[in-house]
Amino acid sequence: MEAYDDPAAPVDWALAASLAGRFAPPGPTAAREELGAVVAQLRAAAGRAHDEVVAVTALTPGAGVSPAAVHVVDRAGWARANANALAILTHGLADTAGPPPPGARTAAAFEVGGVLALLAGKVLGQYDPFTGRLLLVAPNVLEVERRLGVDPGDFRLWVALHEQTHALQFAVAPWLAGHLRGRIEGLLTDLGPDKVFADLGPALAALGRTVTGRGEGGLLAMLDPAQRAVFDEVGAVMALLEGHADVTMDQVGPAVVPSVRTIRARFDARRRSAAATTGAAAVLRRLLGMDVKMAQYRDGAAFVRGVRRRVGGGFDAVWTSAETLPTPAEIADPAAWVARVRP
Repeated sequence: MEAYDDPAAPVDWALAASLAGRFAPPGPTAAREELGAVVAQLRAAAGRAHDEVVAVTALTPGAGVSPAAVHVVDRAGWARANANALAILTHGLADTAGPPPPGARTAAAFEVGGVLALLAGKVLGQYDPFTGRLLLVAPNVLEVERRLGVDPGDFRLWVALHEQTHALQFAVAPWLAGHLRGRIEGLLTDLGPDKVFADLGPALAALGRTVTGRGEGGLLAMLDPAQRAVFDEVGAVMALLEGHADVTMDQVGPAVVPSVRTIRARFDARRRSAAATTGAAAVLRRLLGMDVKMAQYRDGAAFVRGVRRRVGGGFDAVWTSAETLPTPAEIADPAAWVARVRP
């Protein structure tokens, strides 16, 4: 579903996507042959990663669930895809809120487009459960592998493993995408038309950070305790998904990714270095919710490992239903999840 041209949408999504693509920082330079090789290798890595993730997790996709559609994109392509994902999520908002005030759609497009432009240079890959698309951002992968000084083939496969793990999560639990979408749509609806349109741009920009997995942002200031509980519930699910993917991409081991330990060590050092930034860079990280995202990786991985130490493959019960998903408290206390779900 492409929702760019919906005139009733609270945001001019086509303009937001265009602005994001236009203002995203330029990617690394390379010869045409090298860029073509990056794209081809990422596509091949995504195909191989699917099989490796299925093998190492022993998870079986639901009946009739097709493999994710793989798209190797540039930064503008990532921005367009995420503008579309946000358009889908907010599709029914105009039905309850009515038409936005004059000029609001354009103003919101500039705000959301600005956030997407900043994020477009930071995302290596992404699985969108609402469209079934798996995105690998070629210029960002190339840039990071150069900075880390790691084996390009190994790094590209390693990134693809993470995103194919996300695709498998939703294939194993076909109910999960609908559950997340329902919680997010309910939260937006519950905020109410007046509150949403009073600060539409910042609210949707914050939603963009949440949906793309980049953190919380200013949305929290708009939430009452009940709404915050729903928001935290979604955050716990995101921590589970990211932590499980982080554990899985390393679990394949050096037989699949020979330099996996080197990649993990250098990648984590890069995360720590980024988290220690000060001044304007630190402010930007907070505004984009990057610190929250790093916490999701860390806390989610600790939850996965903590549950597996206690019940081994019993961890896979987490994919059974919404009732077996970890609560925010359980993400920090794996034993509590085990006691509740596998007494």
